[in-house]
Amino acid sequence: MENIGQILRGSNSGRKKAPAYQWQDFALKIISDLAVPNFKRNSVFKICKDYDRAFVEKCFDDTKELAQGGDKWKYFFKLVSQKNDKN
Repeated sequence: MENIGQILRGSNSGRKKAPAYQWQDFALKIISDLAVPNFKRNSVFKICKDYDRAFVEKCFDDTKELAQGGDKWKYFFKLVSQKNDKN
């Protein structure tokens, strides 16, 4: 028979914390859809936090439409940096 402490610890083990902000949820979508590697995840969060959502959505949509091959995330970062230089 389990004690109360074990039951309470076990009940939280499988849960994921929901994103606090919309931009965090959007960043997670970008990370999963573009297969962004772990070492670049923080950069996606920073982009989604710092830039206008419409701008990031445009870059994301352009990436999905235009990028060929397995490294679509690189193309996403290239679009963000190029479009940011123009502004």
